[in-house]
Amino acid sequence: MQDSRQLLLPEPVRRVGAWCAVILLAAGVVYVGIRLCVEFRTAVVPVLLALLGTALLGPFHRRLVNARVNRSVAAGVTCVAVVAVVGGAAYIVVAALIDTGDQIVASLRTAAEGLADHFGAAGTSLDDIAANSRELLSKFGGTAASGVISGVSVVGETIAMAVLALLLVFFFLRDSDRAAGTLRSLAPRGSADTLEAMARRAYGAVEGFMRGTTFIALIDAICITVGLLILDVPGAVGLGALVFVTAYIPYLGAFLSGAVAVLVALADRGFVIALWALGVVLAVQLLEGHVLQPMIQSRTVQMHPAVVMLAITAGASVAGILGMLLSVPLTAAAFGVLQELRARHAPPES
Repeated sequence: MQDSRQLLLPEPVRRVGAWCAVILLAAGVVYVGIRLCVEFRTAVVPVLLALLGTALLGPFHRRLVNARVNRSVAAGVTCVAVVAVVGGAAYIVVAALIDTGDQIVASLRTAAEGLADHFGAAGTSLDDIAANSRELLSKFGGTAASGVISGVSVVGETIAMAVLALLLVFFFLRDSDRAAGTLRSLAPRGSADTLEAMARRAYGAVEGFMRGTTFIALIDAICITVGLLILDVPGAVGLGALVFVTAYIPYLGAFLSGAVAVLVALADRGFVIALWALGVVLAVQLLEGHVLQPMIQSRTVQMHPAVVMLAITAGASVAGILGMLLSVPLTAAAFGVLQELRARHAPPES
């Protein structure tokens, strides 16, 4: 009987079947988790944003605590500082976009007309391009695009989530010293050390990603803004602000903001200046890829560009632009956990 079973189901087939069952079970758990997060997004999104904000602001809070400032006071000062900085930056960005937005839009329209005249076929017009763009936006914009169209209710929901995220940042910073103890108390017996190590590795990956990305985004925005100002491209400050914001979407954000800057330069300053603007954008991207990324993010989880692009695509399909922003740090955290598990369960070297 044993021999007949082995003939019907050889050992390789049984292993493949076992792995398929594990993969299907894991995929089912992930799918159910994603669906639950989507259903409870008004609670999940503030928590995720608060974790990212805590990872970014943690070093500043720790410096205040090391200077013998009360933890609650330090957390409050940190939150007030981030509100002031973000509010001031938002005011500068919005003012720059209001002042130069008409120039940017007019330049993009002129560039689109020129491209349509040069490459457009019969029946192709700006109206067709606009219609196709709206169709693509409706397909790939996801939750963000539909949320903008839905109106005032979503604006109120967004404000409420932002306020909740800020309050959570305060509590996460204030009670960060008790996080490890709380996690260990909730861990099953015998798994506290492993769970704490995994959480520390995941949080460290997110912290490194947030700090590194913010610093790199600031350098990219400054360099491109200075280059566009030297080239006398209209709306240089607004384009620099666009570079900073889109830098949190790796690869895709740099491509989109760089393309907009080049098109504006092409429409307003001509082909030669557009080539110079393209050179500035490419030089900054080379500086980021070969100098800034290895130097600043060398201690964080390194992910292959293909993995990053797949994560961005999956995040966009689930939650639109917000999913694109959150997908990469969450993937970095997952890679950190996998590295910790591999380090703990790797066979000892002989």
